[in-house]
Amino acid sequence: MLLQRFPKAAYLLFLAFFCSFLISTANPPKQSREAYIGKYAEDAVREMKRTGIPASITLAQGCLESSDGNSPLAIEANNHFGIKCANWNGPGFYQDDDAPNECFRKYNSALESFDDHSEFLRSRPRYASLFELKSTDYKGWAHGLKHAGYATDPQYAHRLIKIIEDYNLQQYDSQVVPAAPVASTRPVPIVEQVKRTLNFHASTSSSETVSVFGDREVMTNNGSRYIIARRGDNFKNLSEEFQLGYWQLPKYNELPMSAKLQEGQHVYISPKQRNASVKTYTVKEGDTIHSIAQDLGIKSKFIRKYNQLQADQRLATGQELKVGL
Repeated sequence: MLLQRFPKAAYLLFLAFFCSFLISTANPPKQSREAYIGKYAEDAVREMKRTGIPASITLAQGCLESSDGNSPLAIEANNHFGIKCANWNGPGFYQDDDAPNECFRKYNSALESFDDHSEFLRSRPRYASLFELKSTDYKGWAHGLKHAGYATDPQYAHRLIKIIEDYNLQQYDSQVVPAAPVASTRPVPIVEQVKRTLNFHASTSSSETVSVFGDREVMTNNGSRYIIARRGDNFKNLSEEFQLGYWQLPKYNELPMSAKLQEGQHVYISPKQRNASVKTYTVKEGDTIHSIAQDLGIKSKFIRKYNQLQADQRLATGQELKVGL
């Protein structure tokens, strides 16, 4: 009797093993949070250096929004930040969310998702105040994202902070941009013509370089991005061109909305800094607090604060000003 039953038992054992194998193949093990962080930390740091968004925030949002890269949206659409299709001309991925069958942006790679996440935050007026914060202020960024409406979860900020502190992601925020060799005191242009943005800014061959902002050359001074004004430019048309809130450019440049821009004038398209790249500045003839602030890429209020100056105070030629800590 035992011999008759044995083949059947062996068959059932083999069948169970085979089914288990098929299930494990169809459902591979989920990626761990540690693996996700290790995989994308470099991308998050790169975006921080490019845009000022803390690497810890980018990583924590990626962990939370993509379930550590395991969500269908991340796997099938390379969308790691849950960004939907509003103001989007690219392909979409559809799934239920706040409403049935909602459209989410679909990318060719995770790299595009990280890049678009940065541009999404930079181009929306409601997030502009976050760029006033230091890249090491991850708590301020977390609460600012929640306050600005990035997510409806009332615990969103606390969940981001917990991920950051549990996995020590704030360590990535202290990584600074390597200093470039000093060959000139003039601001050095940076390449804002990034190939990875081509899929949602232009259609071109892989060997061609296309500016994110058309034929504008975007440069950086003291970590802040600026362009050179052309004849006929004003804050209104530049705000539309760079997809910024109407109030952002006047604020970044500390000028009224009605200010007339001169051809060749430096116009900042991102916030200026708290400190200049040098600690002191010697006043030249014709200098004002505002002109110095524009030249050095520092906010006027910090020049006044460091030197106990009034807003309309005249400066003396040869006067030594503290412009950095």
